[in-house]
Amino acid sequence: MRSTPGNLAAPSDLAHTVWPEVSSSPLVLVPLGSTEQHGPHLPLGTDAVVARAVAERVAAGAPAEWHTLVAPTMAYGSSGEHAGFAGTVSIGREALLAVLVEAVRSLAMWAGRIVFVNGHGGNVATLGAAVGQLRAEGHRVAWVPCVAPGADPHAGRWETSVMLHLAPEDVRTAAAVAGDTRPLADLMPDLVAGGVLAVTPSGVLGDPAGASAEEGEKAMEFMVATVTRLIAADTVDARGRLVDPADGTVAE
Repeated sequence: MRSTPGNLAAPSDLAHTVWPEVSSSPLVLVPLGSTEQHGPHLPLGTDAVVARAVAERVAAGAPAEWHTLVAPTMAYGSSGEHAGFAGTVSIGREALLAVLVEAVRSLAMWAGRIVFVNGHGGNVATLGAAVGQLRAEGHRVAWVPCVAPGADPHAGRWETSVMLHLAPEDVRTAAAVAGDTRPLADLMPDLVAGGVLAVTPSGVLGDPAGASAEEGEKAMEFMVATVTRLIAADTVDARGRLVDPADGTVAE
């Protein structure tokens, strides 16, 4: 394994690692995203980009004894709520559950811990079901969301800021428009009944106005610090989600 000065291990990309370099019982971070519409201004792979960036930065700062590896990104998720928007590719809950379960069963043959770093809210129900089943089977697996304070639901100021920080060349700033800005709790009945298209023709839930790379950098710093802290604490709820051991909830 490559190393850096001090007590930090260099981030290791599993796809570019040869098997003799894989340390005994490493921590494996699996970025989980989606391929779905993110309004007229953000790329379809936004959730996967964010999840991978969080996983890589957590690995870069992880203690050497974690022997952290970042697995290839799972770029397809459960995105049925975005049906009707060109470019969206959803594999649905049943297929996603099968992929998650079989991936962990394989990883568990050599990994010490497995953590899914999730960038798409539509994956949450399936993640909870899959990880709950896997933990009941005895596997040391958990999941954690990529969240930050004040985040709007979809393709708004928060995600736009993060993408301006991570991949500004992929953001069509001039095409950005405001969508439905109601809180997610108010939107949920309409979203469940008719999907995103029934609520906003642009696909945006929120308002990207005012987004900046600086805000995106701060959001990333928060997410990386939070995920690192939760992995270190290694406390989960009934769904296998990493939580703050002080109160049993994710710090948001």
